[in-house]
Amino acid sequence: MINVAVIGLGYWGPNLVRNFEAVDNAKVIYACDLLEENLMKIKKRYPNIKVTKDYKEILKDDKVDLICIATPPATHYKIAKECLESGKNVLIEKPMTTKVKDAEELIEIAKELNLYIFVDHTFVFSPPVRKIKEIINEIGKPLYFDSERINLGLLQKDVNVIWDLAPHDFSILTFLFNFKPKSLIAIGSKHKHPYYEDLAHIMIRYDNGFIAHIHVSWLSPVKIRKIIIAGDKKMILYDDTNPFEKVKVYDKGVEVDLSKESPFFPTYRSGDIYVPKIENKEPLRIEVEHIVDCLINKKKPLVDGYEGLKVVKLLEACDKSLREGKEVEIEW
Repeated sequence: MINVAVIGLGYWGPNLVRNFEAVDNAKVIYACDLLEENLMKIKKRYPNIKVTKDYKEILKDDKVDLICIATPPATHYKIAKECLESGKNVLIEKPMTTKVKDAEELIEIAKELNLYIFVDHTFVFSPPVRKIKEIINEIGKPLYFDSERINLGLLQKDVNVIWDLAPHDFSILTFLFNFKPKSLIAIGSKHKHPYYEDLAHIMIRYDNGFIAHIHVSWLSPVKIRKIIIAGDKKMILYDDTNPFEKVKVYDKGVEVDLSKESPFFPTYRSGDIYVPKIENKEPLRIEVEHIVDCLINKKKPLVDGYEGLKVVKLLEACDKSLREGKEVEIEW
C-alpha cells in the first residue's frame, strides 16, 4: 500500500486526493492546506484523512511514501526539497520549478537518495495524446506543431500566461517528439494584467528543421484547445474541446514541382479522413495508476524530473526572450 499526502487543496489538490483514494494499492493519509475551509471540504468527504495546516508534520511521519505538491509554482522547489530530504518521493504539479537550477538540484537530491520525482504533466497521460503518440509515424516526416490554447481568464496573480498554459503544450511536444530545440522567440503583451503577460506567441526552432508555434491567451472570447501536427504524408488535428472526435487524421498535403518553369501551381492531395478510437478515461486516473505502479514495482516513470526540467528550460527561455525582445538559444 502506497501512503500518500497532498499539500495544497485549492484547484488541483482535491482531484489528486480523489484519484489516489480511488485506485488500488494507494490511500491518502494526509491533506494539507493553509485555509481551514479547504481542509474541511476534504474532511467532510474523506473523514479518515488527517488534515493539517503544517506540511512539516507530514515530513516527520515515516508511514508517508509519496507527497503530492499542488501549491503555487514559486513554492515547489522549497517544499519538494524538504520532502526529498525527509526521504519522501514527490509528485510535483506543473511547472516543476520556476528556475532551471532548482529543478536540476532536486533531480540530484532524488538521485542521491534513490527517490522518485514525478511531475504532473497530465496531458502526457491523456488518451487523445497517447493515441497521437501511437500513430505519429503515419504523418511521415514531421514538419510543424501548431497549438492554440486560449480562453477568457483566469488571470493568475503570480505567473504570466506562458507559465500558466504553455507547460501543457511543452510537455506534449517533448512527449511526441524526441527532437532537440535550438532556439526560441516569445512575444507577449500586457493588456489587462498589471504585471504579467496575458497573451503570448512562442516559436521554437529545432535542429532538424521542425518548428513549433504556440499561442496562449487569457483574453479570448472563446475557449480553444487545438493542436495541428503536420507531416509530409498526413496531418493530425487534436481538438480537446470536441466531446466525441478529439483526434482526426487527414490524408492531405501539397506538392510543388520546382523543376518546372512556373512552379507555383501546386498539386493538392486530399484523401481520406479518419477518427481513431480513443479510450474514455480520466487522464489523472491513468497518471495516478502509473505512479503507484512505478512505486510498487520500481519502474521508470513516464514523466520524471528530467522531463519536468525540459519544460522549465523552455519556460525560462521564454522569459529571457520576453525580457530581451529577441530570439534566444536554448540550452538542452
